[in-house]
Amino acid sequence: MDELHVLVCVKVVPKPEEIEVDPKTMVILRDGVRSEINPPDMNAIELALRIRETCPGRITILSMGPPFFEEYLRVCLAMGADGAFLLSDKAFGGADTLATTYTLAQAIMKIGAIDLVLCGEESSDGATGQVPAGLAEWLDLPLIGMVTEAEVDVEKACVRGRREFGRGYEVVEAPLPTVMSVKTAANEPRFMQYPRKGWAFEEAEVTIWDSSSLPVDEARIGFKGSPTIVTGLREAESRDRIIVARSHHRLRQKSCSMRAGF
Repeated sequence: MDELHVLVCVKVVPKPEEIEVDPKTMVILRDGVRSEINPPDMNAIELALRIRETCPGRITILSMGPPFFEEYLRVCLAMGADGAFLLSDKAFGGADTLATTYTLAQAIMKIGAIDLVLCGEESSDGATGQVPAGLAEWLDLPLIGMVTEAEVDVEKACVRGRREFGRGYEVVEAPLPTVMSVKTAANEPRFMQYPRKGWAFEEAEVTIWDSSSLPVDEARIGFKGSPTIVTGLREAESRDRIIVARSHHRLRQKSCSMRAGF
């Protein structure tokens, strides 16, 4: 292995407080809504950058969505990534996790020579957590899920991921190449690097591929390739946080009084 090639899958999502759904099409509305890089994906980018600090190599960003996603991929480049690919085509629109992972997998195979694929554990708008596992299936690679830390052993050509559960943690090892999902808030993503910002936003090339650029089966992408059907929408009942907070406060007072013997 001359150099480690890490690919990070990134999704641009609507800000949670501004998410709206079209009641007729049952699709998330993006017009007039501010967007951001999916927070767990930011943790995945940060993990990739930390891995590169110990194992020299390059980092590639991959995303699928409308043309305006390109601006957000340039943020990733300014953070330290080396290259970026955007899959943008109306034919990709309306994809569920099955069609999304199929399309992303085709792009990953076309890019080639990937040693490690990193994803955030889930997206803030869909929250299914299915993309990492779906990619592993399409690519026929092992999966280490919900990691908080990771290290690559170049000599053994393997990666070790630490994941926490209950009151402990476990370290899982898998041979390269592999897919790994990164737990939300696993680390503190760094800011854009000022010396790289000019290059990232003015000079760097973001490669854009449409459906004709990939060896995809048209029946497996977008709406056509998405067996998921949304049959209805309803608004979840909100709780009165003030009442709950007061209730908890009274409970704490009562508990303290009992312990004090009053």
